[in-house]
Amino acid sequence: MPRAQLAALRFALKEGRSQVLLVTSRETRRWVIPKGWPKKKVEPHVQAAREAYEEAGIVGSVDTRPVGSYRYEKRLKSGKTTTCKVDVYLLEVEQELDEWPEKGERERRWMSPAEAADLVTEDSLTDILLRLANGLPLS
Repeated sequence: MPRAQLAALRFALKEGRSQVLLVTSRETRRWVIPKGWPKKKVEPHVQAAREAYEEAGIVGSVDTRPVGSYRYEKRLKSGKTTTCKVDVYLLEVEQELDEWPEKGERERRWMSPAEAADLVTEDSLTDILLRLANGLPLS
């Protein structure tokens, strides 16, 4: 059974075009969306927004329902891997901070959803990004 995680897909309109913000992972430097483990007594969409703040320095309004999910293999500190199922929540960016908790550990970059789909390695996340790129319903 996969372990649950939560993620925030940050988007904004820049110069009239939809843009998403990806960050690099700490260890492998792959392009990803901020994600993390659920916390007791914290609603999933609220935790997804916290991950966006901690990993990318982004604050905004987050949808209460996920727009989709994807699976990936997470390498644990022990060296073993586990399958994670990540529920993805859209977060409309209201503020992009200059300082945030993981600033020195990650790079962040705005790009089109189609470009982001080319950079991520999880197929189901690619599908979510391509639906966003093509203006299709996300749920």
